[in-house]
Amino acid sequence: ADVYVVADSVNWEVGKPSLTTSLRGVADCQVTVSTLAEGLHSGQFGGVVPDALTALCRLLATLHDDAGNVAIEGLVTGTAPDLDYPEDRLLEETGLLEGVSQIGDGSVVERMWFKPAASVLAIDATPVAKASNTLIPSARAKVSVRLVPGQDPAAAAKALEEHLRRNAPWGAHVDVVAGQCGAPGRITLEGERAEAAKTAFREAFGVDAVEIGCGGSIPIVAEFADRNPDALVLVTAVTDPNSRMHGIDESLDLGDFAKAALAETLLLNNLAG
Repeated sequence: ADVYVVADSVNWEVGKPSLTTSLRGVADCQVTVSTLAEGLHSGQFGGVVPDALTALCRLLATLHDDAGNVAIEGLVTGTAPDLDYPEDRLLEETGLLEGVSQIGDGSVVERMWFKPAASVLAIDATPVAKASNTLIPSARAKVSVRLVPGQDPAAAAKALEEHLRRNAPWGAHVDVVAGQCGAPGRITLEGERAEAAKTAFREAFGVDAVEIGCGGSIPIVAEFADRNPDALVLVTAVTDPNSRMHGIDESLDLGDFAKAALAETLLLNNLAG
């Protein structure tokens, strides 16, 4: 193919389209921390031997420094474009609660697109409704790290595993099971086909598309680019920053949805011209 269109990113805002030029990759794992052969009475032995959940919490806390920057050694940081992402807009889009601070150092776009991010996605432990006065022997979490362009995902997965093993508190036993691993992507919007795309979006939306990075991961973009070096991989969007992607109330603006469909139609026409 001459052009691949992956309509899976986010527009700059409602009414203003984007063309994504960089994507973060991903490496995740499940980490299990064990401290005891079996559960023990928390009153009888508490304060003498560690429970696994407390050990897991202390281990997960080492993923970031006090400012919220990722503290895993060996991860790459990129250079962000000079694009303003206003603080008030960030607060509106994220719903950050009053008094809660942002994390990390650098501009908003640098932290979202060109610095790694580490997140604890889930924890398996005793549910509160079923809790007893017991020191639990093992606890498990799923950890995900987003990777910037230029980062080898296999190397990042290894760095994550080594960090978790190296920082286990109190000699706790750590088992790491590797999960998803996807490459970051970088797209160059140059040449006649890229100009055909820019023109199509300008005609459909009435404004120029903003070239942005994206903090999310679409590993197939890098696969297409690697296997088809002469093709343009075009990452477009139908969602906007308020779409709550992956949430239970995910949505999109119907007007922008129609314009995105029109833009792809115009793109096909421009490529055939």
